Amino acid sequence: MARRPLGRLEAEVLAALAAADGPASTADLQARIPGDPAYTTVNTILFRLYDKNLVTRVREGRHFLYRLAVDESRLVADRMHDHLRHASDPSSALSRFVQNLSPDEEDALRSLLRRPRSVPRDAP
Repeated sequence: MARRPLGRLEAEVLAALAAADGPASTADLQARIPGDPAYTTVNTILFRLYDKNLVTRVREGRHFLYRLAVDESRLVADRMHDHLRHASDPSSALSRFVQNLSPDEEDALRSLLRRPRSVPRDAP
């Protein structure tokens, strides 16, 4: 089995946690992630996400239950912005991204682009 890049596995764990109905254990999340990752791998990722303040946890017996500490859509948007900032040709990368959108994703993007632009919260 091919190994996933660490950032991708972190994203998969965060997505599984976002999809959970409430706090989730390592075993719950392991079952939600495709490709059957090892329990210890998921647990290590959760500890790293906790250290990065991306998840919170509470002890239940011998195990922890995890919950997102941040908005998942914000995490994904920040990751997309980081990739564009580091691209040698951001316009080309953005163009390639848009070309690969599904029809539903394209409709959602068009709808968002038609909305009046709001002022960022940290703007003067």
